[in-house]
Amino acid sequence: MKEKGKTMEGTWDSMASEDHTINSGSSNPDYEIVKHIKIDIKNEPEDPNLKKWNIYKVPCNLRSLNESAYTPQLISIGPLHYGREKLNPMQTQKLLYLKFFRRRVKNNLDQFKQYLTSKEADIRQCYAEKLRYDIDKVKYDIDEEKLVEMMLLDSVFIMELFLRVQRQKSEEDNKNGKNVEKQTYPDDIIMKQSWLNKSIQRDLLLLENQIPLFILQELYNIVPDKKRTSFIELAHDYFDCYHAYKKAESCSDQETAASSSSNGKPSKDKPQHFTDLIRSFYICKNLDDFKKRYPFKNATKLRESGVSFEKEKVDYKPLLDIKFEKIAILSWFLCLGCFPNFTYFQARLQIPELKVDDTTECVLRNLIAFEQCHYPNQPYICSYVSFIDSLIHTKDDVELLVEKEVIRHELGSHKEVATLVNGLCKYVVSDKTCYADKIKSLNEHYQNQWYRTIAALRLVYFRDTWRASSTLAGIVVLAFTIFNFWRVVRLVLDLDRRGRP
Repeated sequence: MKEKGKTMEGTWDSMASEDHTINSGSSNPDYEIVKHIKIDIKNEPEDPNLKKWNIYKVPCNLRSLNESAYTPQLISIGPLHYGREKLNPMQTQKLLYLKFFRRRVKNNLDQFKQYLTSKEADIRQCYAEKLRYDIDKVKYDIDEEKLVEMMLLDSVFIMELFLRVQRQKSEEDNKNGKNVEKQTYPDDIIMKQSWLNKSIQRDLLLLENQIPLFILQELYNIVPDKKRTSFIELAHDYFDCYHAYKKAESCSDQETAASSSSNGKPSKDKPQHFTDLIRSFYICKNLDDFKKRYPFKNATKLRESGVSFEKEKVDYKPLLDIKFEKIAILSWFLCLGCFPNFTYFQARLQIPELKVDDTTECVLRNLIAFEQCHYPNQPYICSYVSFIDSLIHTKDDVELLVEKEVIRHELGSHKEVATLVNGLCKYVVSDKTCYADKIKSLNEHYQNQWYRTIAALRLVYFRDTWRASSTLAGIVVLAFTIFNFWRVVRLVLDLDRRGRP
């Protein structure tokens, strides 16, 4: 041990000596090399492709939570899932749609192919990954010819599909809602089987299954007899089940708030692809600035402090348009909040209805992944999901929100909804929220002891109209009894005084 101690001591002395030699700037050859290395981070060239990226592979930590939510099940669009054996059957349908579309545009596709060739570099720069595909577990680079061919086939398939769906919906409207799909495209398996159409729609919104929208807009320009002025409007029609505004607002390019400006507010830039488009459906124009996110109480706890939950009464409200309203003086009148026409006497959290079905998790997970990669400074969807996640801790919270029509779900139980929502925010990196002011107001309301006392009395004695009526009747009877008792006491006292000598 002694020898080892000497050895270690000698080693440390040696290292210290070497360190002193380096620090003193002696003739150490390694140090001479280091001295001549100049690092100027400010002048480091920025990757010119970085700002053009808008189609990404989902980060591994997010994908590990539910891989199927990010993976196409029927059809591959673009290069990221090209060549997967499971998706090959739909390639035949793409070729069939190509044949029909060529008839539609009278074989006028040569010019579009030339356009794709001229834009090949721009298309490639939209993808954050190196473009490769697998065949029999062997990776191949996607060259220019292959990429142009892929974009042509995929864009034509999407265009023909959207036009067919638009025509089918138009004919159904003209027939007063009667199902005429078999008359419209009797030989089209996608049009005949609604589950297939729905599954393709689901695949088309996946982040890894995208092509740039500017390609589709260029292709739409050669479509004859157009009913829409732009491809974006046609896409709105196709994805109308996700569209919060629907017919309440115009769907023009100028009104699409898909991207975000430098000041953190939603801007009116055109969406880059379908995932970006779906994101724009949920974002409204009056969202607050991003601030630090703080925790707040779940739905049942907030109810115990007097907060009532309401479904947004206006139809077609964007999903993210959450409001918290409170009239401080009126909220003291605990008995009036239970009557239907006097709900404004309570603090109200107004939330647009969230429909939870078998596609909800897929949609929200892909929007979250897209924001994590592309909009880290404007995480609107992440803020919304985090807000709902904070409201829901248990199935009791879900039951309350379902009762108030804030949530409508098609899952087996309230517990499944709670589990789904609680798993969405895992591995999401964001400490900011656009609901910071509302969260602050909710916390202040919950921490007010008077509001919590009033709310407790309301839950016990004024929970519904009948209970409130009974309570008020009881109060009136009690008051009348006390008044009569007081009158009797006074009468007895008066008689007693008169009876004295």
